[in-house]
Amino acid sequence: NELIAICQPAITKGEPVRAQLTIRNVNRTVGTMLGSEVTRKYGGEGLPEGTIDLTFVGSAGQSFGAFLPKGVTLRLEGDANDYVGKGLSGGNLVVRPHREATFVAEEQIIAGNVIGYGATNGKIFLRGRAGERFCVRNSGAIAVVEGVGDHALEYMTGGSVVILGSTGRNLGAGMSGGVAYVLDLDPTKVNPEMIDLDPLTSTDADELASIIEQHFEATESGVAKLLLADWITALGRFTKVMPKDYKRVLAVMQKATEQGLDPIAAVMGA
Repeated sequence: NELIAICQPAITKGEPVRAQLTIRNVNRTVGTMLGSEVTRKYGGEGLPEGTIDLTFVGSAGQSFGAFLPKGVTLRLEGDANDYVGKGLSGGNLVVRPHREATFVAEEQIIAGNVIGYGATNGKIFLRGRAGERFCVRNSGAIAVVEGVGDHALEYMTGGSVVILGSTGRNLGAGMSGGVAYVLDLDPTKVNPEMIDLDPLTSTDADELASIIEQHFEATESGVAKLLLADWITALGRFTKVMPKDYKRVLAVMQKATEQGLDPIAAVMGA
């Protein structure tokens, strides 16, 4: 495997590795075997953040960066097919248009369907729109995208998602955990069965600002740049999407903590 050979200094000695490679849409599960080698040697802890940082130019096949562990960052300048970041396990993924592209990034699809499926940890930054079923079954990753298709956040149980563009229908169906911040949300697109739509708290605002700053740093997103330039105004355009039961649990834990009680015991007794 070419990536494993390139990254041997990181795998064997923990030394930083940087490289740029071309990629084609016949190249599937790029980074997965590399991630397996890292996990085999270092276990669930992975490598220190940023040890391996690879940039690809072109169109990625399915499952780019699937199951990527901590310490590995894959950057893609071009576009990607379905399942980017499937099972993401601590790694970082950045997808942005080619630097010579002339189109408006936030108006174009940059990655396909089912991005971040079953992710448990890590970060995904997409400069552009994604297809359907974005972050289905996400349980701990942070993801930013500039628009999504139908059924986003379906069965999500944890993590934080920021959507800087329009959504398709059935947003948040079966969502039981985690939080999403959506720009200019159309409430008619939301599945209201299990989730509430709320304004942001000051803590939410701080978290959101940090995530959008990271998105801009990683992708040079024009949307992120405009929002950060007038942040006070931008904040009023965001809606917080959170499961009703999850919100109740967090409230019980917060109250118990303030009273000096065991928050877990408080939840179990609620």
